[in-house]
Amino acid sequence: MSEIAYKTLREEGYGEFVIQKSRFIGYASPMQTQEDALEYIRIIKEKHRDASHHCYAYVIGSNAGIMRYQDDGEPTGTAGQPIMEVIKTKSLVNTCVVVVRYFGGTLLGTGGLARSYSHAAALAVDSAKEVTMEPSVRLSLTIPYTIWDKLQHQLLNLPVQMGQAQYTHQVRLPLVLRAQEQTDIEKSIADLSDGRVQSAELERLYYAWPSA
Repeated sequence: MSEIAYKTLREEGYGEFVIQKSRFIGYASPMQTQEDALEYIRIIKEKHRDASHHCYAYVIGSNAGIMRYQDDGEPTGTAGQPIMEVIKTKSLVNTCVVVVRYFGGTLLGTGGLARSYSHAAALAVDSAKEVTMEPSVRLSLTIPYTIWDKLQHQLLNLPVQMGQAQYTHQVRLPLVLRAQEQTDIEKSIADLSDGRVQSAELERLYYAWPSA
C-alpha cells in the first residue's frame, strides 16, 4: 500500500438545476476501480434512458493513474472536460462524476454548455463531501480487566479510533491509527499499561479521518 494520503468523496452526491429549459443532473461517487466507475456510469445511463446526453469523467488511483472523460455527443470540450476539471481542481481521485442532460430546446452555446456541465458536476461533488484518506493501521489490543477502565479513559487522549470492545477472559479492543504514528502510539500504550497490553496488527488500510 502506498503511504500517500489522497482526497476522494465520502459518499454518493447529487445535484441538479435547470437553465433555458435544459435540465442538468449531476451524480458523484467514490470509486475504487475503473470497472466500478464504468458500472456506475451504466447504472446512471439506465436510470435516465430518455436523457439527451450522459457525460462523465472519472479519476482512478491514488496517483491519478487512470483519467477518462466522455462528451457523449455534445460539442468537443463542452461536457466531459469541464466535469474532469471539477475533479482535478479539487485534487480528487478514486472519483466518478456523471452529468445527465435533458435538452430543453434552446441551444446554450459552447460556453453555456461548459459552464452548465461544470456547475452540475460541482453541485454533485459538494453534495458527496470531500474526505482525506490516510494510510492507517488496524490493531487488536488484548487488555487485562484490571486496567481496562483506566486504559479506556486514557485512550481517549490518543489520536486513535476505537472500535467495539469484546469481553472474553480479557478485553479485546480494535483500534485504527495513522500509520505514521504507529510506533509512538504503541509505545504510549505500553507505557500507560506497564507493558501489560498485547498489540497485534490486523491490517493496513486507508481510513477517512475526521477533519481537525
